[in-house]
Amino acid sequence: MKLSEVKKHLSTAEGVNFKLRNGVSVPAHFHVTEIGVISKHFIDCGGTVRNEKLANFQLWDANDFEHRLKPQKLLNIIGLSEKTLGMEDLEIEVEYQTETIGKYALDFDGTNFILLPKQTNCLASDSCGIPQEKLKMNLSDLTIQSSCKPGGSCC
Repeated sequence: MKLSEVKKHLSTAEGVNFKLRNGVSVPAHFHVTEIGVISKHFIDCGGTVRNEKLANFQLWDANDFEHRLKPQKLLNIIGLSEKTLGMEDLEIEVEYQTETIGKYALDFDGTNFILLPKQTNCLASDSCGIPQEKLKMNLSDLTIQSSCKPGGSCC
């Protein structure tokens, strides 16, 4: 999800709620402790130099249980980040502490922002020898086409 989409959802939201994909809610008293731009300049295993730029939100679960972040307050923080950091309309990555600091993509279900787990992947699978994943099928789903018929001379 891009920053502009988050702003659009916040403009009509009654609250700011985050949930993990498994349905577990981020505690309602969370803080957004950082909004920033993360730039990653790297080389993949195939030798291609790559650049990645993301908007980053960091969520923190504090012990001030009465805290509630309102949509307009988060919009103000985003606006300040855009102005001060020159933040573009970037894809968002959310950092949230579970067992370790997790990095999540973001979605919206109409009420809640959903934290979607991110996965590692080989970006150069064509040049580093990783076979393409084969299509898995059940034998029962296959239809057999044959020109042989009972009583024919092909068998």
